[in-house]
Amino acid sequence: MFKKIKLFLEELRAPFFTASIITIILGTVIAWNKTRIIHWGYFFLTLVGGVLLQAGTNVANDYFDHKSGNDQVNKEYIRPFTGGSRLIQKGLLSPREVIFESVICIIAGSVIGVYLAYQRGMPILWFGLVGVISGFFYTAPPFYWAKRGIGELLVGLNYGVLMCLGAYYVQTQSIEWPPIIASIPVGLLISAVLYINEFPDYEADRAVGKTHLVVRLGREKAIKGYILQLVIAYVIIIMGVILKIIPVSALFVFLTLPLAVNAISTLKKYYAEPMKLFPANADTVKLHLFIGLILSGSFLL
Repeated sequence: MFKKIKLFLEELRAPFFTASIITIILGTVIAWNKTRIIHWGYFFLTLVGGVLLQAGTNVANDYFDHKSGNDQVNKEYIRPFTGGSRLIQKGLLSPREVIFESVICIIAGSVIGVYLAYQRGMPILWFGLVGVISGFFYTAPPFYWAKRGIGELLVGLNYGVLMCLGAYYVQTQSIEWPPIIASIPVGLLISAVLYINEFPDYEADRAVGKTHLVVRLGREKAIKGYILQLVIAYVIIIMGVILKIIPVSALFVFLTLPLAVNAISTLKKYYAEPMKLFPANADTVKLHLFIGLILSGSFLL
């Protein structure tokens, strides 16, 4: 029994929960910057609900990548960044167990979302509904967003504006520009994490018709898309500071530039050699984490 529980926990891919945690912290800190109040109970519920919805999405994507044959044909994945959890492929969890786990997580997260909407306002319900539909159906029929070439956009929206604005609204019961503007760089960077992870999976994804942006552009041309996301993230922060929407101390994000340069350099050199791309995948995750924390810290200061 303990071994099975451990497998279910591994299937969640908890190390990637930073995607939702960082954004929810950012939205909450921006709310504190305005009101000097944090409703801790609502904050923890928002955090747990957001993580549960992300967990359900992670697990659902594993299931549907298995159903499409994607993970079976993927021989160039880089653990832990690409190729899913591999637990179905190793025979450690059945597909039925995996989809059951996904549904339980999404239901639990949704129940929290409904409660928060009842207590704090209906916009929370609409934010959550968009998140569930775009997350669960990232690789699931009938929508299969990744196949339509908009998966990266939806991931950036979910783990950028929606979660940040949702966390802000839970605290303040208002919708304003600071959480929207501040969340755009974070959303772009989590989109960049997904985007660069698509390079190692390119052949497998193309084979099963998972035509995301990297498949549509081709690996070499897709490098420009990665660079563009990083550049826009930094530019948005500069513009936010100039417009006095983001604190000046947020410019400390430029301490992360060496990470960005290293990631771009590695991608340019090894875009077609998945096993050598690992440092770029890792650096992109670090960029998202560090820039999200620096932005949050700037609003605290």
